[in-house]
Amino acid sequence: MFLRRRFYLLLLTVALITGAGFGFAPLYTVGRLLTLALFLATVTDIVLLWHKRAVTAERHLSTRFSNGDDNPVTISVESTYPFPVRFEVIDELPFQFQQRDNTSHISSFTSQFSFKTSLRPTRRGIYSFGQIMVFTSNHLGLVERRYRCAAPCDVSVYPSYQKLHQYELMAISRNLQEPGIKRIRRIGHNTEFEHIRDYLKGDDYRTVNWRATARLSRPMVNVYQDERSQQVFSIVDKGRVMQQAFEGMTLLDYAINASLALSYVAMRKEDRAGLITFADSVGTFVAADRRSGHINKLMETLYAEQTDFGETDFSALSVAVGRHINKHSLLILYTNFMGLVSLQRQLPFLQQIARRHRLLVVFFEDVELLQFMATPAATKEEVCQHEVAEKFAAEKQLISATLRQYGILSLLTTPQDLSVGVINRYLAIRSL
Repeated sequence: MFLRRRFYLLLLTVALITGAGFGFAPLYTVGRLLTLALFLATVTDIVLLWHKRAVTAERHLSTRFSNGDDNPVTISVESTYPFPVRFEVIDELPFQFQQRDNTSHISSFTSQFSFKTSLRPTRRGIYSFGQIMVFTSNHLGLVERRYRCAAPCDVSVYPSYQKLHQYELMAISRNLQEPGIKRIRRIGHNTEFEHIRDYLKGDDYRTVNWRATARLSRPMVNVYQDERSQQVFSIVDKGRVMQQAFEGMTLLDYAINASLALSYVAMRKEDRAGLITFADSVGTFVAADRRSGHINKLMETLYAEQTDFGETDFSALSVAVGRHINKHSLLILYTNFMGLVSLQRQLPFLQQIARRHRLLVVFFEDVELLQFMATPAATKEEVCQHEVAEKFAAEKQLISATLRQYGILSLLTTPQDLSVGVINRYLAIRSL
């Protein structure tokens, strides 16, 4: 039981009137009567609220949340009180949201109602919801009763999956062809194995499968088909340079969201999607595939990725790519370069990767720097600061030009435009 502010105000008023009775005797009698009335009203209020358990509340939400997106949460409250009740609903949110204003004040004349909120997580992992606290009071408003409703529950926050279908529609709109024209893409002159059959006159002797020939005691040849799909690997840097945050999310989480979206679109385009994560060493390798259920495998893998934001070792990445990826593939590397010097340290390893594969390096604009440059400079100090900021921004462009000079594709983007920018660049590369 909790005494409300109205009770204390009335109690103070009664005390003042009773105290004034020592100077004016009739007020003492009035004060005693008011004290009795306040006591009876409080008892009546308690009996009305506690004569039965009359309030239940439930929380309706998905079993998993999408990182960086608005996730709906619905709270429904049901009352069996025969009179209007004022509710104060407090949902015990996970500590990761750091919200202190999650209290809803509702005066309800109906027996059942609900209200919706949305939550935007900014990091992957387990989010623990507590109970729903419902404080009820009637029209007297002297006391209120607390109900503990809804059992605590855990929700897993996965890489952003809500917008996958939106990205798919965007990819379809970029691939519209004129009616009646079917465009068939052939990637270079690559072929892939299909099956083994008996040798026929005129077959190329270079396709003879000598092991099958020896086993079956008759000439056998390999049959190849033109390769109609390519391997698309998302390579995510989990190092220190990806620790920078924008709107509460680190660049690493933006990269993870973008790699999931790109993999989904690539598989819809009949390409095979794979994944590599690395920091001081190569952490995760998922072979490229496009079979049913592969996108869920990628999502679970990205969900479990953890990092201590140590230094990045591009030499380990170069060795792993040479060891695990044999076919010519499209590699999309999510990383960040703070300056031209940091690029020059990693450039030999990027060149080594680009010799065998088509490499797209994705790195980030400093949004806070751009926002500062957009503000007018009023003092000499601010003019100097703007010049330094413009120098850093120009160096980002120089990094992009340097990569192009060495035959490496690049994409300089802001974090909020990352997913759309990467998908657009993938579609452009695919159409070549």
